[in-house]
Amino acid sequence: MMLTSSILNARPIHRLRSHQDRTKNPRSLSDLCSSRSSNIQETEDDMTIGSILAEANHHNGRNLGKRLSHLDSIPHTPRVNGQIPDVDNATVDHERLSERLAMYGLAELQVEGDGNCQFRAVADQLFHNPEYHRHVRKAVVKQLKQFKNYYESYVPMEYKTYLKNMKRSGEWGDHLTLQAAADRFGAKICLLTSFRDTCFIEINPKDQSPTREVWLSFWSEVHYNSLYEADDLPTRVPKKKHWLF
Repeated sequence: MMLTSSILNARPIHRLRSHQDRTKNPRSLSDLCSSRSSNIQETEDDMTIGSILAEANHHNGRNLGKRLSHLDSIPHTPRVNGQIPDVDNATVDHERLSERLAMYGLAELQVEGDGNCQFRAVADQLFHNPEYHRHVRKAVVKQLKQFKNYYESYVPMEYKTYLKNMKRSGEWGDHLTLQAAADRFGAKICLLTSFRDTCFIEINPKDQSPTREVWLSFWSEVHYNSLYEADDLPTRVPKKKHWLF
């Protein structure tokens, strides 16, 4: 997990959706008022998120960083999701990840496998509450939209379609949304993965020094969870059964 942290049943295969462009009509007064209200709400949401982050406790990230400081990470290249492994390979990957967690004395806070697992896991690390996943997704999409020139080249489809898909609850996050989250929240995102040759991936924010750390486990191309020291695992319980195959 060093250099920039670079993602069978629960997740749909990443889809290329086609959408017809809507006819653009002159905006009415009600449209303008609605837009203004939306902008005010976005500002209030950002302020709320900022205040929560300011109060967050970052001891867990520092402790995990010390525990895994000897591991080498690989350079991170943002990308969309890869192919979902078959059941046999996914089982082997999960066993490999479980062995690594045990080896380093780590434990996962299981989050729901409803298509929002990446955003739930990041929300747990940032806000100590996976239910803030909607705020995380909204902030990530805003980042992707505002800095299109930086992210667009990593998306193998029409960028507008990618953003439209990613706005929807249940759309799977990928390594590009992780990079955008790192950039948006000024966080170094560290992944303990199930990849055979890559145990540790680190995603650093672009053009800024990280002010916090986010630690996630990554069952490759299947599921994300929030990562803690085994003796410091919170007692939070997801509302629904976490993803299992």
